Amino acid sequence: MTDESTERAGQLPRREFIKAAGAGAGLLLLGSSAAGAEAGDPKEANGGAAVHASPSPDVVVIGAGIWGSFTAYHLRKSGAKVTLVDAYGPGNARSTSGDESRGVRSSYGDRPGTQGELWMLWARESMQRWKAFDEEWGRDLRLNLFHVTGDLILREDWDNFQLRCKLWWDKHKIPYSIVHPEDVRKSFPVIAVDDISAVLYEPDAGVVRARRAAQTVAAAFEKLGGQIVIGRATPSKVVGGRLEEIALDTGTTLRADTFVYAVGPWLGKTFPDLFAKKTRIPIGYVCYFATPVGDHRFTYPNLPSFNFPGVTGWPALPVDNRGFRVRGSERGPTPPQTVATGNAAGSQSATAPAVDTGSNAANANTNASGARQSGQAQADVPPQQQDPDTSDRWANQERIDGSRRFVAHRFPLLKDAAIAQTHACHYELTSNGNFIVDHHPQMSNVWIAAGGNAEGFKFGPKMGDYIAQRVLGTWPDANVDQGFKIPEKEFEPPKPATPADSTRRKPD
Repeated sequence: MTDESTERAGQLPRREFIKAAGAGAGLLLLGSSAAGAEAGDPKEANGGAAVHASPSPDVVVIGAGIWGSFTAYHLRKSGAKVTLVDAYGPGNARSTSGDESRGVRSSYGDRPGTQGELWMLWARESMQRWKAFDEEWGRDLRLNLFHVTGDLILREDWDNFQLRCKLWWDKHKIPYSIVHPEDVRKSFPVIAVDDISAVLYEPDAGVVRARRAAQTVAAAFEKLGGQIVIGRATPSKVVGGRLEEIALDTGTTLRADTFVYAVGPWLGKTFPDLFAKKTRIPIGYVCYFATPVGDHRFTYPNLPSFNFPGVTGWPALPVDNRGFRVRGSERGPTPPQTVATGNAAGSQSATAPAVDTGSNAANANTNASGARQSGQAQADVPPQQQDPDTSDRWANQERIDGSRRFVAHRFPLLKDAAIAQTHACHYELTSNGNFIVDHHPQMSNVWIAAGGNAEGFKFGPKMGDYIAQRVLGTWPDANVDQGFKIPEKEFEPPKPATPADSTRRKPD
């Protein structure tokens, strides 16, 4: 296939990929007509005119994670008087937003139908908003939050997750490329791809400094005149179906016209009657491997982020190199398997087959970030481990060994690398797998904004703006709102442990 025909097929010409990759993964940009006008922009939904909110009454936002902080930030920019409340403070160790970094990409082929397509569009818009936030605040605060790394999705053979991503990217003219595995090997020789035949590349994807972002957005909110209060909030006075005030464990009482609960994994604990059976809060674990002294191949911008089945990660970020990040693991050795026939992994194909357009999304048990999507609570998990206030967050040796097996397989030069640090956090799954932005059914002036489903962080700047517009009554597209309603169905009760469970690896 010639380079010219390859370009028409959506595959990046080999010489161009190698040339761009050699200059640094963080600078890979393919360019597209879609880059200048991201879909999902509320200005587009409103006939091209920007929506401007008038000053509003007082609003209290409970929860200073990335959704809460961006919601408070956008409410304040719209003229509202806003108080942001958090039990521990922005970027605290217990929060979902408290890790060192989070990936930002639009590959949501594992999500069903309209939900996956909307997430893809809003993730694309969030990339632009992360950049815009850096432009507005980075120089003043002397930082950079969003790093464009590009993202490689690598599989032994084409699966529905990749093919559905490609289908939606084609539909919305989003830049991507099909990359030949040999070109991955030449551009990034530290990655073992001998058994890989299917590679998608999203050049605009990147990595955000998560904990720093939560603290920075909160700081920007304060600079705009907002107020941050530390304390655990409890609804204390409800009159006529309206929440009049909340009480803090510090003895303070806060009154407001509107309250927004963006409490992440504390949702079921805050409103147990409403959400205890509609949310689950598993714990995700991350390992950071120390990069070799003097070897910069594992440091941004010299390596893209990567997505293997059940495992994601990215290079260490300067200037405070926390380590090479790995989320997920590989199982221990299994008996040898017979080599597949037909379009086997060794075929090294760089042409994607047609997508299976069936109604069931691929990889239903594991999302693209490697997080298990089973809603079943484990019957043998003690209650304190299902509580974000009391759970132990240490990663045991089994989890570290699983991540090290992956590294030894895919990044063999790091097989003996030291563990620089580990991190663990709760994330909340909803029974319908989608975000929640909706009124509390018993308190008309209370909004619920939660249900990140292990993906919510990357949407922070977009979701904060959307939530703020919902609160102010300026969001123009009611069709979108329907998907974010509080789910009606509940999770099935947890299944009792069986003898086989004692030897089965627990989901990450």
